[in-house]
Amino acid sequence: MSAKPTPGFYRQELNKTIWEVPQRYQNLTPVGSGAYGSVCSAFDSDTGLRVAVKKLSRPFQSIIHAKRTYRELRLLKHMKHENVIGLLDVFTPAQSFEEFHDVYLVTHLMGADLNNIVKCQKLTDDHVQFLIYQILRGLKILDFGLARHTDEEMTGYVATRWYRAPEIMLNWMHYNQTVDIWSVGCIMAELLTGRTLFPGTDHIDQLKLILRLVGTPEPELLQKISSEAARNYIQSLPYMPKMNFEDVFLGANPQAVDLLEKMLVLDTDRRITAAEALAHSYFAQYHDPDDEPVAEPYDQSFESRELDIEEWKSLTYDEMVCFVPPPLDAEERES
Repeated sequence: MSAKPTPGFYRQELNKTIWEVPQRYQNLTPVGSGAYGSVCSAFDSDTGLRVAVKKLSRPFQSIIHAKRTYRELRLLKHMKHENVIGLLDVFTPAQSFEEFHDVYLVTHLMGADLNNIVKCQKLTDDHVQFLIYQILRGLKILDFGLARHTDEEMTGYVATRWYRAPEIMLNWMHYNQTVDIWSVGCIMAELLTGRTLFPGTDHIDQLKLILRLVGTPEPELLQKISSEAARNYIQSLPYMPKMNFEDVFLGANPQAVDLLEKMLVLDTDRRITAAEALAHSYFAQYHDPDDEPVAEPYDQSFESRELDIEEWKSLTYDEMVCFVPPPLDAEERES
């Protein structure tokens, strides 16, 4: 790090990390951190918006880190949809590729996350309809055949496991875009009941809780499970019949229960898709096929490339240099 900040930038220490950001981003306040980076809220004096600034943690520490950094930037640049977080800015204090080490991403600052909303108020069925509709609308735009990370590349947070589809959690069969539908089903069930649906203490306990609700897989599904260990373990368990969802979600809107039953299906070939879920009668007051866009084609050919750290770093640098900030929409200009 140079003795002085880059012209137009300033430095600030936050949670034992030095941040070097453009002068336009003021009032940096830590709001969270994780394995891949730290996030601060800030005021953007150029636009008048409150934004979230994410500093990636060791973005080029290894080939996996470097490829992940490039992937995140490519995806954020690709996403342009009101129900998906969008990229407002990307920057580095480096003035040349040789000095390039840090990556900062700027997105809209969310006023509250779903967890906060649930804690603060009792949700009505109308609330649940609206929230799940927004999630599914965002999922539909994401449904463009993304290459998924292997489970080794995914973090093993307990909170993530509770909402993770069984096929990806246990790596037991080929999976498709409906892995996210399972997660939405878990979230929807929690919104309806106020309780986590599958709060497993580990992967095995998680599977038992899932099978207790949806029942032991039929022989036809067992044949699709490529993991012999997973197959043998399931067959070693006592038979569990599928529970009646109307009893489990007693008092819930019958249409909500019907949708949940279509989301929480073990067989990925039979699980409802985002587009099909949006057309479900539960969302009759919101569903508008003309206002549920699909994604533009996404070039993910880079996923199969075998590059070294410097090559991934160079691709990331090029993506940052050519980034064009999106225009502010009317609502943002007024706020």
